[in-house]
Amino acid sequence: MASPTQQQRQNFSAGLGAFATFAIGFFLTVVTAQPVQAQTYNVLYNFSGGMDGANPHVGVTLDKAGNLYGTAYAGGKGYGTVFKLAHKGSGWVLAPLYSFEGKGANDGAGPDSKIVIGPDGSLYGTTIAGGGNEDPYCQVFGGYYGCGTIYNLKPPPTRPATPLSPWVETLLYLFTFDPDGAYPRNNFVFDSGGNLYGTGANGGYIGGVVWELSPSNGGWTEQAIFDFTGGQGPDGGAPEGGVVFGPDGNLYGTTSEDGYSEFGCCGAVFQLVPSGSGWTENTLYDFLGENDGSYPYAGVIADASGNLYGSTTTGGVNGGGTVFELSPSNGAWTFTTLYSFTGSAGYADGPYDDLVMDNAGNLYGTTYLDGRYGWGNVFKLTPSGGGWTYTSLYDFTGGLDGSSPRCSLVFDSSGNLYGTTSIGGANGQGVVFEITP
Repeated sequence: MASPTQQQRQNFSAGLGAFATFAIGFFLTVVTAQPVQAQTYNVLYNFSGGMDGANPHVGVTLDKAGNLYGTAYAGGKGYGTVFKLAHKGSGWVLAPLYSFEGKGANDGAGPDSKIVIGPDGSLYGTTIAGGGNEDPYCQVFGGYYGCGTIYNLKPPPTRPATPLSPWVETLLYLFTFDPDGAYPRNNFVFDSGGNLYGTGANGGYIGGVVWELSPSNGGWTEQAIFDFTGGQGPDGGAPEGGVVFGPDGNLYGTTSEDGYSEFGCCGAVFQLVPSGSGWTENTLYDFLGENDGSYPYAGVIADASGNLYGSTTTGGVNGGGTVFELSPSNGAWTFTTLYSFTGSAGYADGPYDDLVMDNAGNLYGTTYLDGRYGWGNVFKLTPSGGGWTYTSLYDFTGGLDGSSPRCSLVFDSSGNLYGTTSIGGANGQGVVFEITP
């Protein structure tokens, strides 16, 4: 299939809208692109746009039994679904677990975060919209209304009559824009006490929030633990990528827009440190929109040494986004660009979701419109001789294999990788895929 046209790239990019006083090491690590290794790519499921859902943006979650759980942004009863994909013989069978009904039911709309399996074994997630709030600010691309929800799903209390019987949804929180935030999406995490932490890409003071949801007297209590200042401060605004705990117990994440240092413009990496009864924010890095990259829609991950790894959707030497590392050093942080994607300058071609790291320290991720055919790819970065070697594991063609992945990946115990594409496949509504070594 042909590469995306200029107009197609513009349409795809539009559809996704929803003061470094530290040591900065500004250099592009020299890498060598390696040929694709012996990988096998399989489509496990093609979404139809019916009750199974459509447009699975954010990837899947693996349970201990090898089942995959995920969300589709649209389809079902109109506002997205939660699904389970399980082995059956030599294949896979999809079961819709819940279908969102949107405004009328106030149950949420547009699930746009990965499923998290909680300490109790049930499923937790967020919707970017819905929940009944009529605030005029809470309207997102595609006609979804409401400021978003946090939900929990459990199997029916009695054995379901059919495999299609829905799971039971409990709404844990409905966002109201101010002061609690709006548009929760992407990754959120539990701490050891059972509290949930995530981001709202809008709302709060002006530029979005980091929120905490805590069990309280049989219910849940939400509070915004940090308000971003948007263009009025170095911390930036629109935290699209969620948060992660580092080995030091601090929270880390990114803002996708704004922020500033002397030259900065294009998002930031932040740290939240517990301080008394609250949290103290530190801006670790402010993107300049140059070789470092710009607009990090993905969050960061942390290794055991406390180094952070993340990506940007645009910028870098070639304009297609970057992969970067932030390393703590004597109370400061050193920024290094590990790789710059080819892409097309001016378009958001690069990664939109978190990287993953294997036990050998290799990084994996997906790009939205990069790759050999311009429809995205799955890539691997391997530490090599003080730099990093880039390998494309699979390049999407925009056809039956799917296209435009904006997901993170997950490994099973055998080293197989799983993910989703936002569109494409047999029905044009996206796929779940597997890459085997």
